[in-house]
Amino acid sequence: MKRFSPLVVAVLGLAGALSWTILGSAQEEAGTERFGSVAELIERFETDRNDLARFYGYQVLSRSHSERLEEFYDESMVSLEKIDFEGLSQAGRVDYLLMRHRLEYEKKSLATNRKKLAEIEGLIAFKKGVLELYQGYRQRGPMEARPTAEKLVGIRKAVSALKGKVALEDGGGKLATTAVLALRAQKVVGELQRQLDGWYRFYVGFDPDFSWWVKQPYGELETELEAYRKKLGELVTGGKKGGEAPLVGDPIGAAALANDLAVEMLSYSPEELLAIGEQEFSWCRSEMKKAAAEMGFGNDWVKALEKVKEDFVPPGEQDDLAAEIAKDAMKFLNDRKLVTVPDLCEETWYLKMLGKKQQETLPYAVYFGQAIGIAYPTDEMSLEKKLMSLRGNNRHFTRAVIPHELIPGHHLQRFMAARHATHRGIFRTPFYVEGWALHWEMLLYDLNYPRTPEERIGMLFWRSHRCARIIVSLKFHLGQMTPQEMIAFLVNEVGLEESGATSEVRRYIGDSYSPLYQCGYMIGGLQLRALYKQTVGEGKMTPREFHDAVLKMGPVPIEMVRATLLKTPLKRDYRASWGF
Repeated sequence: MKRFSPLVVAVLGLAGALSWTILGSAQEEAGTERFGSVAELIERFETDRNDLARFYGYQVLSRSHSERLEEFYDESMVSLEKIDFEGLSQAGRVDYLLMRHRLEYEKKSLATNRKKLAEIEGLIAFKKGVLELYQGYRQRGPMEARPTAEKLVGIRKAVSALKGKVALEDGGGKLATTAVLALRAQKVVGELQRQLDGWYRFYVGFDPDFSWWVKQPYGELETELEAYRKKLGELVTGGKKGGEAPLVGDPIGAAALANDLAVEMLSYSPEELLAIGEQEFSWCRSEMKKAAAEMGFGNDWVKALEKVKEDFVPPGEQDDLAAEIAKDAMKFLNDRKLVTVPDLCEETWYLKMLGKKQQETLPYAVYFGQAIGIAYPTDEMSLEKKLMSLRGNNRHFTRAVIPHELIPGHHLQRFMAARHATHRGIFRTPFYVEGWALHWEMLLYDLNYPRTPEERIGMLFWRSHRCARIIVSLKFHLGQMTPQEMIAFLVNEVGLEESGATSEVRRYIGDSYSPLYQCGYMIGGLQLRALYKQTVGEGKMTPREFHDAVLKMGPVPIEMVRATLLKTPLKRDYRASWGF
C-alpha cells in the first residue's frame, strides 16, 4: 500500500524562497504587512495540520498519529529556523516568534495527551483494534471480509468484558476508576464510535462480501460500544439518570498550565495570576460598597446588588433593551472619538434569542459572530429558573454586557480580524479576544459610561465576575477547588444566581474552552490597560489610533501587540518578560 505522503514538502521549500513584500509604513505599524515566507509558512502550516487531523482523526488516539504530528512539527521548526530572522521587519519577527512558541507548545501538548491516554488505557483496551480498522481504510490497505468479521467479534467481547468490570469502587474483580477518568474514557469511546462508523459506511452496500460477513457482527459491536459509553456516563453521574449533565471536569494540572502560559507569552505563574485576580477582586468589592452607600445601603453591597437585580424589563422586551443600549454605546464612542467603527460593521449585526438548552451553559448575552445571543426566560422554564434568568439579565447587567459583546467589543473585533492579518488567526488567544472586551469595560468605567450607582454596580458585577473566573478556574485546574465549591464562590462572593453560576462552571470545566480561557478576560484586559497607559497615557498615540492599531494586529498575545507598538527589540530566542 502506498504510504500517506508528507504534507510539509511545500513548507520546507519556503526556506529557499525568501521574498519580502512591504506595503507601507502605516501597515507595518499596524502589523498588517504581508511577510512573504513567514506569513505563508504560517498559512501552509495550518492547512497541512488540518489535513493531517482530517486524515487521522481530530483526537490523537494512536501512537502512529502522535509520531506523525511530532515529525510534522519538527519539520516545520526546521523550515522556520532557516529563515533569516535578522532580515525580517518588526512585524515579521513577531510572526516568527509566534510560530516558534506555537510549535514548542504543540510538541509538549502531544506528550501531555499521551500521558492522559495512558491513564485510561485499561478503560479503552480495545482501542487498538478499532484504530487498525479505521486507519487501514484511510490508508487504502487491503480488507478481507471474514477476518474482519472475526476481529469485530473479538473487539465486541473485549468491550463487553470491560462493561461488566468497570466500577467506581475496587474489589470483587472490578476495574476501579474515577468519575474524571470515566469522563475522559467516555469521550474517547465516542470518537472511536465515530471512526468505526466512517469505516463501516465506506464498505457496506458497496462490497457484497463485506456486507455478507460484517453487517451482523458490526451491528452487535455498535450496540455494545453504545452500552459501554452509557455505562461510563453512569459512572460520571454517580448513577443518576436524566436532568442536566453532571458537573465533572478534567483538571490539567500545574505542568500543563505552565505550557499553556508559555504559548500565551505570559511570564507569570498560576499562583501569581491568582494573586492578581484576588487583588482586582478586592478593588471591585471596595467600589461596590461605595456605590451601595450612594444608593442608601451603607456598606451592604449585597442588598444594593439585590435591588439592581430586581430592575428588569418584562418578558418580550429584552431585545428592545439590547438594541437601545447598543445605539447608546455607539453614540458614546463617537462623541469621544475612541475608535473607528466601519459603517458595514455597525450595519451588519442582529439579535438572536437563546433557547432553554443553550442557557444551560450560556446564561447571559453572548456573541455568535454578527449575532448577539440574548438570554431571557423562555415559556418552558420553571418559575424558579425564569426568575433567576430575569434577575441575571436585568437592565444594569445588560447595559454593561452589550458593549462587551457588540461594539466596541467582539463584533467590531471580529469584523476587523476578518479583514486584517488573517494569517494570524492560528494564534487566537483569549488574552487578546476577551482581553480586548475587558479593556473596554474598564475604560468605559473610567470615562463615566455608567451614569448612576446602579449602573456602576452593573459594571462592577461583571468586573468582579472576571476576577472570580481567574480564581475558580485556576484553582480547579490546580486541584484546589471542586465544581460545587466554584459555584458557591460565584454565588456568595460575586452575587450570581445559582442557575447562572452552575451554567458558568459547567462551561469552565468543559473541554470547549482552553483551561486559561477564563483568565484571559481580566488578565488580557489588564495587559491592554497597561499598554494603553504606556501609549495614550504618555501622549504617544490618541485613543482612536491605539484602538485601531490593536484591532489590525490579529488575535495574538498582548506581549506581541506591545512589541509592535513600542518597537521592542526582538531576538530569535525572545521569551516573555513583561511585568504589566
